[in-house]
Amino acid sequence: VQLQASGGGLVQAGGSLRLSCVVSTFSGYSIGWFRQAPGKEREGVSCISRYDSKTSYSDSVKGRFTISTDYAKNTVYLQMNNLRPEDTATYYCAAGLCSGPIRPYEYDYWGKGTLVTVSS
Repeated sequence: VQLQASGGGLVQAGGSLRLSCVVSTFSGYSIGWFRQAPGKEREGVSCISRYDSKTSYSDSVKGRFTISTDYAKNTVYLQMNNLRPEDTATYYCAAGLCSGPIRPYEYDYWGKGTLVTVSS
């Protein structure tokens, strides 16, 4: 499974961005989004189940971010609204298990990240 994230950039606080993750093949894997800010651990942001499309979000993004899948395009999106400076990080998509808590160790395949910078 290969994944390629894109869509990052510089945005002002309160703005929006949409990240895309192109997946070579889902192969039964669910897709998650993670982020890592400088000096901090990688944290789970959101995931979407391959089987029932059930979604999960971290408390820090709930109500602001939305994950979705376009299977025709093999792409998973992360719509990010009302961005805050603390959302600044490199965002990664990965293939693994989406079962509630979004834990990096439950993901087997990772794409390269895309940088999101939110200015105040």
